[in-house]
Amino acid sequence: MDKDIILAILLEGITMDNKYFTIIILILTAAATLLCGCYPKRVGPLDPEGKQLTWEQMDLSQRKAHMRQKVLPVAADVFGTWQPERFARVDCSLCHVQGETQGIYDMPTAALPRLSGALLLGPEFDRAPETTRLKLDRLVPEMSAALGVKPFSIITRTGFGCYSCHLGPNGAMFGN
Repeated sequence: MDKDIILAILLEGITMDNKYFTIIILILTAAATLLCGCYPKRVGPLDPEGKQLTWEQMDLSQRKAHMRQKVLPVAADVFGTWQPERFARVDCSLCHVQGETQGIYDMPTAALPRLSGALLLGPEFDRAPETTRLKLDRLVPEMSAALGVKPFSIITRTGFGCYSCHLGPNGAMFGN
């Protein structure tokens, strides 16, 4: 069946005047703004006023503690359920290779494999589909939540995503 015919069948009998349609669009836009505008989330220790700190507000020692207590267990779970033998023990060096030895925690880092920079990670899916899917479906959203930062949006090309940790072919991408 032709796409246009299917769409016509689905829309048959559905009519909206401009006023009703405008109200729906305004409501959906307001809801999206409210849901997306809640970043950064407060995920850290309490400030003197009793409010949790955001990632950006934390100092280095608070960030290290947050990474050990909140972020590392998430990474250990994701990688451990994927390849339990290989990731039986996960520590900071999984992502921050030079962290404990040299005190370098900057991300993205050249210590992790570079990504292709291709739209929708085509070469990564061709080379390692299971790994790429795991990272997109679990690791990125769970890391984003643990850090209290907005997840990556392919539309705006901003937020926490693959290139928050990995470099692209020519270096950092998407403002990371």
